[in-house]
Amino acid sequence: MASLTETLTNDTKKAAVINDCCTLIDAEVADKGGISGMAIKAGYAAVKGIKPGFIKQAVEDLLPEFSKALDPLYQEAKTGGKPVAAHFTSNSSRVAGALLAITDTKVSHSKSGLIKGTYEKLRGTAVKNVESAVPRLGALIAKHAG
Repeated sequence: MASLTETLTNDTKKAAVINDCCTLIDAEVADKGGISGMAIKAGYAAVKGIKPGFIKQAVEDLLPEFSKALDPLYQEAKTGGKPVAAHFTSNSSRVAGALLAITDTKVSHSKSGLIKGTYEKLRGTAVKNVESAVPRLGALIAKHAG
């Protein structure tokens, strides 16, 4: 069975996966409410406004690492005969931990004060926000990886 990285980053699927990831991020940000939601929306808008194309480039850059980090969960679902999206949702804390470990490392090496500052302000609620995105992420992976 192909790895999740091989499946999501191959030349025939990569562009569609990246576009769907960007759509997922936009939808997750749009769904946020309350004071923390306003902060997320403001930070996201600032990053998009100052660095157009940054989100798409970040997704493209992170896709291989994210898919590698999520491959064990994907393989568990496939070998266990479980629906991928449901398996991801039932393991949302593992998904969040795997993804945030990567972004934490990336941001710590960033030279952009805006990126670092925005991330640091939002990191406290990141686990909750990533976990809430897992059902959409699981569906995205199921769509592209089967």
